[in-house]
Amino acid sequence: MKSCNWILLSGVAAAAMLASVPAAAADGDQAEAAAADVPAASSTDIIVTATKRAQNVQDVPISMVVVSGEQLSKFNISDARAMMNYTPNVFVQTTAGNNVIYIRGFGSPPANFAFDQSVSLYVDGIYAGRSRQAEAPFFDLQRVEVLRGPQGALFGKNTAAGAVSVVSAGPTADFEGKISGLYSFDMKGPDISGYVSGPISSTLGFRVAYNIVRQDGYIYNRATDQDDPKLEQETVRGTLKWEPSDQFDYTAKVQYSNRRYSGGITVSSSLTGPQDPHHDRYLEKSALGDEGIWNKSWMLSGTGNVQFGDYTLTLITGYSKFDANIVNGFDQTIPGGNGAVTNNSVYNSFPEKFDQISQEVRLLSPTGRRFEYIVGAYWDYSNYQLQQLQGFNILNLFGSPYFGRIDSVFNQKAESYSAFGQGTFNITDDLRIIGSLRYTHASKRGNFASRLVYGPFAIRPISSARGSIDESNVDPSVTLQYDFTDQIMGYLTWGKGSKSGGFVSNTLGTTDATFTFEPERSTNYEAGIRSTLFDSKVVANVSVYKTTFEDLQVSVYQPATSSYLTGNAASATSKGIEGSLAIYPVPNFDINASASYQDVKYDDYPGAACLASQPATCTPATNNLAGYPVAYASKFTGNVTAHGRIDVGDNFKFDITGVVAGRSKFFNSDDQSPTYGVQKGYAKVDLRVQFGDQDDRWYLAFVGKNLTNEYTTGSAFRLPTPITAVPRAILYLEPTRNLAVEAGFKF
Repeated sequence: MKSCNWILLSGVAAAAMLASVPAAAADGDQAEAAAADVPAASSTDIIVTATKRAQNVQDVPISMVVVSGEQLSKFNISDARAMMNYTPNVFVQTTAGNNVIYIRGFGSPPANFAFDQSVSLYVDGIYAGRSRQAEAPFFDLQRVEVLRGPQGALFGKNTAAGAVSVVSAGPTADFEGKISGLYSFDMKGPDISGYVSGPISSTLGFRVAYNIVRQDGYIYNRATDQDDPKLEQETVRGTLKWEPSDQFDYTAKVQYSNRRYSGGITVSSSLTGPQDPHHDRYLEKSALGDEGIWNKSWMLSGTGNVQFGDYTLTLITGYSKFDANIVNGFDQTIPGGNGAVTNNSVYNSFPEKFDQISQEVRLLSPTGRRFEYIVGAYWDYSNYQLQQLQGFNILNLFGSPYFGRIDSVFNQKAESYSAFGQGTFNITDDLRIIGSLRYTHASKRGNFASRLVYGPFAIRPISSARGSIDESNVDPSVTLQYDFTDQIMGYLTWGKGSKSGGFVSNTLGTTDATFTFEPERSTNYEAGIRSTLFDSKVVANVSVYKTTFEDLQVSVYQPATSSYLTGNAASATSKGIEGSLAIYPVPNFDINASASYQDVKYDDYPGAACLASQPATCTPATNNLAGYPVAYASKFTGNVTAHGRIDVGDNFKFDITGVVAGRSKFFNSDDQSPTYGVQKGYAKVDLRVQFGDQDDRWYLAFVGKNLTNEYTTGSAFRLPTPITAVPRAILYLEPTRNLAVEAGFKF
């Protein structure tokens, strides 16, 4: 670890030494400055850095969605789950463990905690492959960029399905600050946030942002007489930007978050009918402590930009760590049992520790030439430890009571390095070809061991495993881009992505033979058109795609054995179309709509866990899910947002924003049960009505989320006997209606 610290320090030192080199402002810094000045009313001027250069989003040949920090704050969106209403073909699976992002139907299931994610999250350029690294990054943001499809070159660290890039707000040229407070009537508590920003000297600027939440949950627990899950959260981010001249800048950011959910989100439902999630549950404190999720995390980043002549050199140094624990129990209410409670139960806990250090360096050529390029290298090193404490209180196992607990521990050390490049050859002023290539080598060492803590015998196998992985992947892509006019651009793309192999971290009974799974690889074909028409009053974009995965990494729950099957499916394909339309018909009024259609199926999946719809004679040894759909993927998703401003005299104004977002039905249980495992199609309505002064110095607002109070579930599974006296479906209920008032002022 000493060597890691030296690399972290050397990244900062190298950037400091480069400060003496004469240079112009770096592309990354220009992008940040440009994006800060973008008016919220026009999506035609949104500046993004998806290609590591400052570009108008309409000039980027990638299917992507950009959500501004202002849009996120309007509806108090603090995590990826709440953001999915604005991003078609994106789904966030809600569980009591990890929340997982799926793009175009593909993601890494939450059951195996050691999975690197197929959809990677980046916070200010720092890779966050585990959800605990950045559970609450969505505050005081500049924007969020959602890139759909493999991004193997410039976001090459495990981005087989897509990437989400979070860019936080930076220091301002003038001193300013903001304080806002929201009180939720349904969650019965406040959400307070704010920032202070400005210059310390002529060369040094700062920004400090904070967020404090104290809110109850949305599910009544009859055992504890409280609403689950109660949220207590504190997050603070500090930023310093040093700019000793117009030629160099270095930005350092530190973020700390302490997030605690007390209580769970599981409710019971019938196995013989469609999902019927209730607003109440029954669960007392378990032998492992109070149910809930607790996480403390740190994220540090340093970004330096300098030029050698016309060439921009960027160094990004990152450090991330978290210390977390999850204590799970499951609602014990028997559906249709008049509030009866089963005494049988299974409960578990997952303490986690993680730390990661990373270094990236890249060189950007000047633009406006026949040939432009980006080259770079990346390295990271991480330690991960996961414990599993699993208890069983079963009254009628083999005709007698059983009380027992089995613990396991998993350790992993991982290191990866890569070299990448992207070149753009401008054949003419209107036609260009873009080629990219990334080479990645990953090394992992892991071990697993379980033991019987107490009990007459182990009802799960006691085992141990040890393994190592050394592998290399190459991810190329080619894009042909053509400007039909100054307002219409089209592109064709072929590209590959990959995600490294790994280990089975928390499945009891794991042995050397089942410990390791293979890397997954994706291939993407995509064509799209981006257009800005009628003097920027209409922005219309569309893309079609076909994405194929080989050796798709899966972890599927098997109710028959109450265990998980983790490994590689042979192949799966997603095909679809994505489109967006923004209309600005008159000043102070705009409508934005986006939608997608996708069809996601397994092409070949031998050895798969049996689905609920398959015959009782099915066994994994002979099963193949070729032609079956993939779970957690709706065929249709879409949203419509309307925003209008009404001036009241010369001094005041009303701002009204309404959002309708929905998706068609989808399987949200691993066994794809046609009864308890289907979330029916739904539409949710959000509304914000704000009154304030014309200069945005103060405001009062009503904020309503899920106004029609749709009860939806993020995932489901069948809890079988003998774990429960009466088999039932367990549903993970998503947040219900939330009505709130908000006030804020800016200085």
